[in-house]
This record gives sequence, C-alpha cells and structure tokens, in this order.
Amino acid sequence: MNVRHFLRLSDLSPSELRALLQRAIALKKIQRDGERYAPCAGRTLAMIFEKSSTRTRVSFETGMAQLGGHALFLSPRDTQLGRGESVEDTAKVISRMVDMVMIRTFGHDNLLRFAAASRVPVINGLSDDHHPCQLLADLMTATEHWGDLRGRTVAYIGDGSNNMAHSWMEAAQVFDFRLRIGSPAGYVPSAGMLQSGGDQVTVLHDAVAAVRGANLIVTDVWTSMGQEEEAAARKAILAPFQVNATLMAAAAPDALFMHCLPAHRGEEVSAEVIDGPRSVVWEEAENRLHAQKALMEFLFGIGPVAALQGD
Repeated sequence: MNVRHFLRLSDLSPSELRALLQRAIALKKIQRDGERYAPCAGRTLAMIFEKSSTRTRVSFETGMAQLGGHALFLSPRDTQLGRGESVEDTAKVISRMVDMVMIRTFGHDNLLRFAAASRVPVINGLSDDHHPCQLLADLMTATEHWGDLRGRTVAYIGDGSNNMAHSWMEAAQVFDFRLRIGSPAGYVPSAGMLQSGGDQVTVLHDAVAAVRGANLIVTDVWTSMGQEEEAAARKAILAPFQVNATLMAAAAPDALFMHCLPAHRGEEVSAEVIDGPRSVVWEEAENRLHAQKALMEFLFGIGPVAALQGD
C-alpha cells in the first residue's frame, strides 16, 4: 500500500473523512470513560515545528501518548534544517527512524517536498496555505452538535486569503454545506482556491450579509505569524469584520461561534461572543486531541476506519 499523507483536507475521500469524524467521537468517549486504548505502542511521531504552537504541540504529543506511542519534539534549533540541510535529506533520514511525521511550517511547498521524500505518513500541522487538522476538530465539533453540516450555512469572517479560509472552502465541497466568506477587498481567496470550493462558496464584502441566517460563524486572527509588520494596516481594514454581538444577532437564532485560537479579544472577536453561550471554542480546542488521534490511527493503518482506505 502506498504511504498516505494528510497535507490538505482533500487528501482523504469524503467517506474516509466522515468515518474519521465518527471515530474521533468514539475515541473521545473511550478517553472520557477511562478506558485504555494503546494500539501505537513502540511507534514514534516526530513533530517538526518551524512555527510555534500551543494546541498543535499539546494535542499531538498527548494524543500519541494516549495511543501508547511516543512523540518527539523538534524545533529549528534541534535539526539540521535550521542550518541549511535540504528538506529532502532531512525527510529521508527522519522517516527511516520514526513512524510518522507532523510538520508545522510556513511554506506549503516544504510539506510537499518532505512528503515526496518520506517513507512514512506526513501530517500538515499547519502551513501558510492549509490547516486541515484544525478543520477536523471544527467538523467534529459541528458533528457533535448537529450530526451533519450538509445543507447548513457557515460564515467565515475576516481574512479570506488565509489557511483557515482555504481549508473551510475544501470542507464545503466535501461536506456539502454553503460557505460565505465575508472579507474586505484585497483579503479574498485566490481564484484557484475558489475553484476548490465550487458552487458552495460565496465571497461577500459585507460582514452582516455574510452572516445573515448562518448556522455557524467562524473567524481567525487578523495577523498571522510572519505578518507582524502589517498588523496596524490589517486592524484598520478588517475592523468592520469583527465578530461581535451585533453581528451574531444577524445569524440564525441557534448559530454557534468557532475560533481556532489564539484569540485577540477586541480585535477579530469581542469578549462577549467568544466567552458567551453560543461559543463552542473550548470544545473545538479539545477536539484537536481526539480528531488527531483518529487521524494518526487511520494513517498507521489501524482501527476501524483504516479498512476504508481506497474507497
């Protein structure tokens, strides 16, 4: 069997993704019931971080421990990548010593190059173009609340050109829901990314119009790592796209709010929204752990979802 990688949401088929979400929910119950499930004993996950993180590191490291395996943290100071070794050479060496690799990086091309040279599965823990692991957690959270997103409307508000918007666009196509992206001009997805969402995606330059009647409101920070010099300009341009109580009032009465975190209260979201009763942000954050356990189990070729590979 060819090595499977998870570099973007569309690397898995719709049936695999749906089964993966159900498996994540089952693994969450196993953990909460105090059962021991350790199918990854003797296996090692290498975690390569070019970008810092709280949720990505803690969820992958804890998840691998709960599955009975070991996670190895590697920062730029801990590998020869930080001293000029090629991505391909690093991949060839590391993949001969570990069983899976997770990379959190800037350029998506680095992930593609690493995966092409790797003998083991590679997971995108975040790149500038995609954040598929976060989408697994978000979709799992929505599944827990509604069972399915099919036919519902999601509004993504803020910078529509970033990795979260891109991954939500892929999700809309796979899970058959409507996605409205509310962004100012100049902060919209590329034409190529819009194609990945097909007819499911609409781009609007008015935040209220984007959220009107929506079931789920999603946002992200206005300034990502590597964009710090643009922070002041971004704040001024994106200010009308803050998710606050006024904006939430235009959504469906039972609408939920998500944010991948970290959050800047008073910028992309008000405190009354993120800390309010319609926020599922903390469930969403916890679900990174369980969704990624299901993903690792699948890529290792173990567990009930592995049988679907190739469907």
